[in-house]
Amino acid sequence: MKIAVIGMGKIGLPLAVQYASKGHRVTGVDINDDTVRTINSQQEPFPGEMGLLDALKAAVSGGKLHATTSYEEAIPGSDVVVVVVPLFVDENDQPDFGWMDSATHSIGSHITKGTLVVYETTLPIGTTRQRWKPELEDISGLTEGTDFHVVFSPERVLTGRVFEDLRKYPKLIGGLSKAGAQAAEDFYEAVLDFDVREDLDRGNGVWDLGSAEAAEMAKLAETTYRDVNIALANQFALHADEVGVDVYRVIEACNSQPYSHIHKPGISVGGHCIPVYPRLYLSTDDRPGVVQAARNLNASMPALMVERLRETLGDIGGRTVLILGVAYRAGVKEDAFSGVHALSQELRMLGAHAHVIDPYYSDRELGLLGLAPCKNFDKVDAVILHTDHPDFLKLSQADFPRLTTVVDGRNFLDPAQWGGSTFIGLGKTVGPTETRPDRATTSYV
Repeated sequence: MKIAVIGMGKIGLPLAVQYASKGHRVTGVDINDDTVRTINSQQEPFPGEMGLLDALKAAVSGGKLHATTSYEEAIPGSDVVVVVVPLFVDENDQPDFGWMDSATHSIGSHITKGTLVVYETTLPIGTTRQRWKPELEDISGLTEGTDFHVVFSPERVLTGRVFEDLRKYPKLIGGLSKAGAQAAEDFYEAVLDFDVREDLDRGNGVWDLGSAEAAEMAKLAETTYRDVNIALANQFALHADEVGVDVYRVIEACNSQPYSHIHKPGISVGGHCIPVYPRLYLSTDDRPGVVQAARNLNASMPALMVERLRETLGDIGGRTVLILGVAYRAGVKEDAFSGVHALSQELRMLGAHAHVIDPYYSDRELGLLGLAPCKNFDKVDAVILHTDHPDFLKLSQADFPRLTTVVDGRNFLDPAQWGGSTFIGLGKTVGPTETRPDRATTSYV
């Protein structure tokens, strides 16, 4: 097959490489000249994706993958066009289709008969049928369902482990017609391999959900569930602090029963998915309820943890506070919707000097993100653990001569390493029946 992949980002490029590894001819389209040049020189435009570099070199050197900025080069005559262009959310929590509209217009201007167009970018329910179909038809003059097909098939992978996740999870599809759905099923069966999943009621592979709307909702539902679950864990943690209970023991106990799957609480929810997709869901279901309440609570967690610090230290104006971690999760270099930005802003609003370190980011990169790198540990009054990078386990009270307070936002640090400071956890208070005589200067708040 001749395949075009639109968007050579952290998902699009691994997808293009995967398709090429199965022997198909793939053209990757990206608006960034540097990204295109880097790919064609057999180098990764971004680090950290397991297995990508070797597979990229094989695909490009073998003539199976080529990148370009030209839709005119990539689209005409393609059997399949896969769209992985970012969809943003504006300041009013409404979807901003700017980049996707532009990409769809370019596809429609060059599409030829017989092409299958698959949107993998997560979308509000109804977008594929109500927006992309008429746009492509109007621009191309062709008829969907007869001259070409449009299908929605959400990506369900995490950066850093895309190839693993492509094998692990069923590939969901939803067409606008039976013929389109069949074309998508044939396509994905030709480009993907699937692990055996004995835990599933049906075999792992391509799952046709019957409509584009069902596939759109499935992606929003699975990610919104996680946001709501984390918010529930956060509410439990906040109340556990009030009543003197270790919430992690509670969650462990609850999850020993097969009908309970409580997630872990945390100082922030970040990444491209979980903070964003509930908003896409709410763009078509605007009734107030659990989804909006959960999003509000999770968004407030950085401010709540800064307030814990202020309650302990008193006035934090003029104090130096070091935030450990930029990335939204451990082991990745990704700051999309990371709570570090809210933490830094809250601290600055209270007059504190907010500084940041992260083993994946240089001082220059921190500066470009609007964050202040830490130059001198000797001046640090308080530490807030935001990202549970293993590197931070090497730090201790001994590294910070002036340190008085530690806020552990992930239940990650060992309080014994910070014995000279007040230790503020989330949902892990010293209970009424517990004593820790060896940690006289350590308490959980």
